[in-house]
This record gives sequence, structure tokens and C-alpha cells, in this order.
Amino acid sequence: MTQLYPWLESIWQEWQASLEADRFSNASILSVDNGLGAEKLVERFARSVMCSNYATEACGFCHSCQLMSSGSHPDYHVIKPEKEGKTITVDQIRHCNRLAQESSQLAGIRLFIIEPAESMNESAANALLKTLEEPSGNCLFLLVTYRANALLPTIVSRCQQWSITNPDSVSVANWLAKQQAKEVPAYAAHINNNAPLKALEFANQGNVEHYQQFEKQLIALAKGQGDVIKLAKELAANPTEYLPWMWYLLTDAQKVHFGLNEPFFTPGSGALAQCLSYDVLYQQALTLSALIEQLREHPGLNSELLILDWLFKFNEESCL
Repeated sequence: MTQLYPWLESIWQEWQASLEADRFSNASILSVDNGLGAEKLVERFARSVMCSNYATEACGFCHSCQLMSSGSHPDYHVIKPEKEGKTITVDQIRHCNRLAQESSQLAGIRLFIIEPAESMNESAANALLKTLEEPSGNCLFLLVTYRANALLPTIVSRCQQWSITNPDSVSVANWLAKQQAKEVPAYAAHINNNAPLKALEFANQGNVEHYQQFEKQLIALAKGQGDVIKLAKELAANPTEYLPWMWYLLTDAQKVHFGLNEPFFTPGSGALAQCLSYDVLYQQALTLSALIEQLREHPGLNSELLILDWLFKFNEESCL
């Protein structure tokens, strides 16, 4: 049996109840953040659904369970981009649709996992719609998405929706303490959106020191010092990971302006709040949020140039 992380247990219990009562929809969407280990939940669900004895847990002994363990079950299909960062194409979905109209090879349920669902291009998403509107019997679709707002509304409207809530900071800190021999600062979970696995990876890869360097450089920039070109180049090395760290620093500094100071706040938020007004922090955070989304949707853009343009605005409002 696939072991689940503590923060996945509650949704699995809900799924078990829905399966037992035969209330699990033919088409469902699971919305989740990266770093929560949703693949373990999906695996447990798949094994349970495909089990010939069809209970709320896989028996592990039947022919279907053996096929699932060997990765060769003919009625279990995972649709992913052919290469990381690419889209799920319309041809992949058309093939999926054809399979969905065929009979089960083992006279059981056919299960289709589409992940990440937001990577379907528009043609692929539209091709899936008809199948979702007229699902064949004993056929289940589970769409796993890390950015639900990127899905077509027509897709969302045809699916039962489930979401995994990120655990709170205290829960993440307690879990991290059990995984790590060394102490992990409280803000490690905070700047990784309280996603435990991302926070663990952050600590294991030495990114605590990496973050601290970025923080020092941004504060120096706010003071009218520092090397803006160097910081832009370093942030551009991995903008989808590094820029959200800076966003948390800016939003924490905004909260400091209102007298808030939580133990998990980024360590430099107080110093940054002394240098920049709330209005500047708010505007820079807003601009950064839009920049993060822009670079996520269009990875081919010149990220270093765009980050440099954003950083220059700090110089315009630096403290002396």
C-alpha cells in the first residue's frame, strides 16, 4: 500500500467515502500545489480503482494489482507532456478519446490520469470536452492541475472538483523536524508556500544560504547600494524558483508596516520595511507577481532583462 503524507490523509478519506458510496464522478479535477506529494495520492487512488476486488483500498494480490505493480495494466493510462515543459498535444488527447470509447480489456474500469492538466493546449482541451460531456461506462478521468486558473472554464464546469490544502506553518515545521538532522529555519516553509516537500528540498540543497544572499542583495539595492546587474543575472538563473522567494520578502515587509511580525517571516523583512514605503513594496510585489506569471507562461522570454527592469525601480525609491 502506498504510504501517504499526513496532509493527504483527509482528502484520501473523502475519496474513500465517495468511492464506497459510488459518488466519485466520471471526471474529476484535483487542484494541488507543487511540493505536496500529490503523486502518492493519485497512485493510491489508481491502485484502489483498478483493483479487481474494487474496494476503497487495493488488495495487492489480484491480477489487476499485479499488473499495476508492474506498470503494465492495459486499462490504466497516464497522459503527460512528451517532454518536460512541453504541452499535451491534441493528438495525445484524441488517442486518449479513442481508448475511452473502447471496451475494457480486463472487463473493469478504465482510468485516465491527465497531468498536469493545464499543459493541454487549447486544441487538446477542446478535444477532451466531448468525451467529458458523454463519458462511456466504467471510464474515469482524473485531471491533476497545479494551476487551476489556467484550465478552460468549460473543462472545469464538467468535472467534480477536489483540492489539497497546504498545511499550516506549525505542521510543516513539525514534519520537517522529523525529516532533518539539522535545524530548518521557520521561513523555509513560508517562502515555499508551506509545501513540505519543497521546503525539505530547499533545506537539503543548501538554498537557505542561497536565499540569504538574495535577501542581502535586495536590501542593499533598496538602500541605493549593491550590484543590480549581478542580482538580475543570479535571479534569472532560475526565475520560477527564485522570484517567488523575493515576493514573500516584499509581502512580509508590507505586513511589518502594519505592525505584524510572525516567527516565520523572512529575516530581512524588517530591514526592507525601514527602507521602502508600503506603497512601493506593494507596487513592486504586484509587478513581480505579474512578472512571475509572464515568465511561467512564456519561458522563452529574456528573463534577465525583465528582472533587471523590475530591479531598477528599487533604485528610484531607495532610502539613504
